[in-house]
Amino acid sequence: MNDLLYSEIENDLRAGVRELLDDKAGWADVLAGTEKDDPYDAALWQALARMGVTGLPVAEDLGGAGATWRETAVVMEELGRAVAPVPFLGAAVFAIAALGAAGDRELLPGVAAGERIAVLAVPLGTAPDAPLGGTVRAAGGRLTGEIARVAGGEAAEVLLVPASDGLYAVDAGDAVRTPVTSLDMTRRLCDVALADAPARLVAGGADGEAAVRAALTTGAAMLASEQLGLAERCLDTTVEYLKTRYQFGRPVGSYQGLKHRLADLWTSITQARAVARNAAVCAATGDAGTPVAVAVAQAHCSAVAVKAAEECVQMHGGIGFTWEHPAHLYLKRAKSAALALGTPDRHRAALAALVDLPPA
Repeated sequence: MNDLLYSEIENDLRAGVRELLDDKAGWADVLAGTEKDDPYDAALWQALARMGVTGLPVAEDLGGAGATWRETAVVMEELGRAVAPVPFLGAAVFAIAALGAAGDRELLPGVAAGERIAVLAVPLGTAPDAPLGGTVRAAGGRLTGEIARVAGGEAAEVLLVPASDGLYAVDAGDAVRTPVTSLDMTRRLCDVALADAPARLVAGGADGEAAVRAALTTGAAMLASEQLGLAERCLDTTVEYLKTRYQFGRPVGSYQGLKHRLADLWTSITQARAVARNAAVCAATGDAGTPVAVAVAQAHCSAVAVKAAEECVQMHGGIGFTWEHPAHLYLKRAKSAALALGTPDRHRAALAALVDLPPA
């Protein structure tokens, strides 16, 4: 039985990251950032790197913190809580997991230390069991092809590209990156085009595919923790508002109908915490049941995050629908995250296959 409780170290890590995000990524700052052309908050990213959280699961001799994916999941919870506009999912999760699985020692130290931003160049909607490398072909150490909707692609200095015969590293300056209008303005996407771009083979053949699948599976586990953090923040924000907002001479939160909705949401979030933690622990320990744990976590947490964000918007009444209030930031992140790395239906189908359930 996995220990899903947060350790003292994890709680201390949470406190430190939350303090940093409250200082540098308040919702007013995040909202203001959505109206800028900058693809991410560079100052916040550098602060996270100085804190040492960009390479938590990487060994210390390779520039990391020597921790595990459990600790990374705690950071993801806090980043989800703040809808922080940093390329953490692409760089500190996808890229770290792919490079680690490939046994790379050239790029990994710099990426783990936050000195370089490497991003896995796959469409954000790619599920862990989806076909890979079909849009990019390799010939003589050079790549040609296009990848759509890459998360963090504009921020990247190095692109990790799955191609026809393996996983390659490409200098981002050798690619054409075109911004894409996306629902979530705090996690920006871009299309990547490669035209005979020079590349270094990171892992060939089956090893390259295994590295990418490890990155996608780990990414889905960490995304569930981000969705958990977002849902908890939506609930906390809504409860706080309902305690102070008065209607007909009494707090809005005193009405029984709203109490029932909040209680149902709290129950769902508690369940989400259990499955997200289980997925994180399985990813950290290399448990054979990781694909099952990830499918369960994504199928559940995606729906819970969207529901929590919808309730946040609705229970804030008129102000919840305004641009000036952060509720729409949570709703957009929740909805886009529910489509990332496979939809809930896709994960339910994957789960059925993993546990040998016959098709309906």
